[in-house]
Amino acid sequence: MCLKIWVKELLCVWVLSLCLVWVLNGVGVHASSPTDELQPYRSGFHFQPPKNWINDPNGPMYFNGVYHLFYQYNPYGPLWGNISWGHSISYDLVNWFLLEPALTPKEPYDINGCLSGSTTILPGPQPIILYTGQDLNNSQVQNLAFPKNLSDPLLKDWIKWSGNPFLTPIDDIKPGQFRDPSTAWIGPDGKWRIVIGSEINGHGTALLYHSRNGTSWTRSKNPLYFSSKTGMWECPDFYPVSSGDKKGLDTSFEGNNTIHVLKASFNNREYYVIGNYDPIKDQFFVIGNDFMVSNTQFQYDYGRFYASKSFYDGANQRRVLWGWVNEGDSQSDDVKKGWSGLQSFPRSIWLSNNRKQLVQWPVDEIQKLRTKRFNITNRELPGSVLLKIPSITASQADVEVSFSLTNLSEIELIDSEAIDPQLLCSQKNASISGRFGPFGLLILASKNLTEQTAVFFRVFKGPNKFLVLMCSDQSRSSIAQEVDKSIYGAFLDLDPLHEKIRLRSLIDHSIVESFGGKGLSCITARVYPKLAINEQAELYVFNNGTQSVTISTLNAWSMKEAQIVPIG
Repeated sequence: MCLKIWVKELLCVWVLSLCLVWVLNGVGVHASSPTDELQPYRSGFHFQPPKNWINDPNGPMYFNGVYHLFYQYNPYGPLWGNISWGHSISYDLVNWFLLEPALTPKEPYDINGCLSGSTTILPGPQPIILYTGQDLNNSQVQNLAFPKNLSDPLLKDWIKWSGNPFLTPIDDIKPGQFRDPSTAWIGPDGKWRIVIGSEINGHGTALLYHSRNGTSWTRSKNPLYFSSKTGMWECPDFYPVSSGDKKGLDTSFEGNNTIHVLKASFNNREYYVIGNYDPIKDQFFVIGNDFMVSNTQFQYDYGRFYASKSFYDGANQRRVLWGWVNEGDSQSDDVKKGWSGLQSFPRSIWLSNNRKQLVQWPVDEIQKLRTKRFNITNRELPGSVLLKIPSITASQADVEVSFSLTNLSEIELIDSEAIDPQLLCSQKNASISGRFGPFGLLILASKNLTEQTAVFFRVFKGPNKFLVLMCSDQSRSSIAQEVDKSIYGAFLDLDPLHEKIRLRSLIDHSIVESFGGKGLSCITARVYPKLAINEQAELYVFNNGTQSVTISTLNAWSMKEAQIVPIG
């Protein structure tokens, strides 16, 4: 407790001193603001450094009262290269202090990049970084780093281990397919375990390694898991979830009501499977569908979200998930902006009530950024009606809306429940009227609706059950030609006869994170409007179906900017 108080007091002194210097020099705490006319696409409350390239979140952890976020970072420009580990710290996962990079590519074993990895807290407690280095020959090797001074509450400086690399690609491992060590967990035999992403004999694989001390690692005879239906796996993540409540579990937790999650990044998507783990035999048995490249398979996010990393937040007994959200514009646009990439807003993640899938929701701390609020309750929304949501900052907002449906006797039919939801959203976009749907939100809309990003639902009847389709339609998001305008889709596992259809969207200038069914499906999009920027953006709730729906509740808030402050 004394350490936490001392750290907070120290940070307060630094921040006050810095702010005084900035005020005296007429400088604000942001290098650029989203309200800057020259930077309309910078986010207001999502994490991103003031400039340059970022990609994968690496090694997030909670240690001695401080949240640490590491991330792939180019200190010298807005395009990929010179890959280092950026480092930032926070007390609330909302406001951040930027530190100097924790790792930079200087040694023969990482001279071509300090690639992705994880952190693990060994007994002591002793945090370590496990990361992939790209060596002089562009082979991928595994390395360790330790805090230079454990008494430093911010862990600003890290020292690479003299024994690096601790693992190299040998035998059947190809030099360019051996990366991204996971957070370690300890088994009942006292040995630590990690998985590393690879492709063996054409199969996506989570290679398994053991260690007694965290520095000397031995490959297991068998991988933790592999799939014959996918290629190379990146950024594997393996952790337990409780089957009884929303509380998170430490990565090494074992218990009777524990189910494990294995996530692998491939095909530019984040796929996961749920199963049972035998810690004695080190075997993982999948429950339900296996890994494969398909939009019908479980994914963390069905939009632009990749290379994710989770960690256990012991202070709040939750598991928190980060994901990289890359750009959808061109490299020349990124050079003009001076930056590229941002992180998703951190999400709590847990097992659904039916134990079939994961649920995600923005961490509760986001509520401290909410300001002006607009509310609607129990309002009918007839077909072909558009209702403007006034009085909030539509380009930087948090919106929650729930819809109720009645009289589902006459409803559009779908022949197969295995249909690709993304394809279905493309075929039946926001402009195509159905019976129940599309209804939802028009986000970052221009005054004449020339530009709009539609996040909406449709309800169908399949052979055995209702199907609720969630879509994020960027096809009219911008009048600009050279930007991505994908349409994304996912199904929600809910019964619209007995449950409300809920949508939450975090709107932040060029990123829209949407959560359907209270987090059953998530879709993240990047948009680059030319007209609907800053104060010119508008927000609507709409129903383009032929049947009325009821807005049970709608709450929309303007959002303050998060403070992202360099403290050196």
